[in-house]
Amino acid sequence: MSTDDRIILLAHGDGGRLTHELVTQLFFKHLGNRTLEMLTDAAALTVGEGRIAVTTDSFVIDPPFFPGGDIGKLAVCGTINDLAVSGARPRYLTAAFLIEEGLPLEDLERIVASMAQTCNEAGVQVVAGDTKVVQRGHLDKIFINTTGVGEIPPDVDLGYHRIAQGDVLLVNGTLGEHGMAVLAAREGFGLEDQVQSDCAALHEITARLLEDLGEDVRLMRDLTRGGFATSVKEIAVSAQCDIWISEGDVPVSPNTRGAAEMLGVDPLYLANEGKFLAIVSPGKAERALAALKEHPLGREARIVGEVRSGQGNVYLKTLLGGTKYLDLLAGAPLPRIC
Repeated sequence: MSTDDRIILLAHGDGGRLTHELVTQLFFKHLGNRTLEMLTDAAALTVGEGRIAVTTDSFVIDPPFFPGGDIGKLAVCGTINDLAVSGARPRYLTAAFLIEEGLPLEDLERIVASMAQTCNEAGVQVVAGDTKVVQRGHLDKIFINTTGVGEIPPDVDLGYHRIAQGDVLLVNGTLGEHGMAVLAAREGFGLEDQVQSDCAALHEITARLLEDLGEDVRLMRDLTRGGFATSVKEIAVSAQCDIWISEGDVPVSPNTRGAAEMLGVDPLYLANEGKFLAIVSPGKAERALAALKEHPLGREARIVGEVRSGQGNVYLKTLLGGTKYLDLLAGAPLPRIC
């Protein structure tokens, strides 16, 4: 066993292969249960005669202010989106703040005001919270944890068990913008006017899709850490199917693609904070696309691939006519991206 096998690495937090191994081999070993091991964006729980969705997330982004958002907006949107792609209507949040001694009060107020504005726009409330302050040098500025609770309508049934051969994959817009904006801001590349985070709350557009297609929506997935490619691979493994993606149909803005090429990263593996993947029944793909395009957050929506029989593989049909195998993010950790 090497030294790296016995310590936590930055790559354990990038949402890719090492994150998956940490969750399945360590956390599941001690904390595993049927609900947790489903690896969904939010847990669907039965309470009385109804169902709720519960999710929690911690945000450690560096820098805390970035083109298109800040850690406060991100903490609210990120948790709302986990509820939204689970088919839930977001209702309540909790917020816990871990603050480094020396953080300017002006920065903290700016962050909290951003959270409040985002909550008001989304129609959710922060109903409980906690604050801890640690000594200077024992934490980097500010970390925020948010937990979200939402109501799941009785007619909503999303999950890997509903995915079938022939189903179609769609995304609601251009990919990789959040990850690229944060990386560019962190490295000081001066791309603020060219690439901005897509940070946004998705509950309205996901609700519209569910209202329009109903049970023809098989699954939705928030495309955060590890990006589009990692999420699709996780779906293929969990559903025990193969997924084929058409590179020419995957939307990436010219600015994001150019910046990604300059930095040597693949936009399909970059984090998003306002994009989601939907898998729908084959006969409803065009209707789903139209529903997405009617919403401001779906104007660049595309049909990007299809489900085929298989055993958990993801294939990318390239622009050059070849086929590329997509796997979980590995070997290129992108720490502190959300």
